[in-house]
Amino acid sequence: MKHLVLGAALGLGLADTVAADPVNGRWKTQPGESGGYLHVVIAPCGSAICGTIAEAVNKEGKKSPDYEHLGKKMLWDMVAQGQGVYDDGQIWAPDTGKTYRSKMELDGNTLTVKGCVAGGLICRNGGIWSRVK
Repeated sequence: MKHLVLGAALGLGLADTVAADPVNGRWKTQPGESGGYLHVVIAPCGSAICGTIAEAVNKEGKKSPDYEHLGKKMLWDMVAQGQGVYDDGQIWAPDTGKTYRSKMELDGNTLTVKGCVAGGLICRNGGIWSRVK
């Protein structure tokens, strides 16, 4: 019984570590070719980190409540590697409809996101995202 309680306490401690990850929050993507951008909410999902499209904004700065991908996961399976580096995840690119291996790097309120192919050797810049306050 002591081992069960200790295991549960350790498990809760690890869950708090993921929940308190500095990348968690709302992020504004870099504007796309149309001039619009997305707000992506990054939060824990299991033992990894995921990002869901929460809002779309057109080039005039107006919200697009009818955007077809609202609520869709854009990032998933991201694993914190330490010192602001995240790897081993996937990213879905709304402009192409394709999914790529992904990595990210956090520097303060700036998040550099990349989608990669060929075992991570060739990466497409997913842009520099900024934290929404």
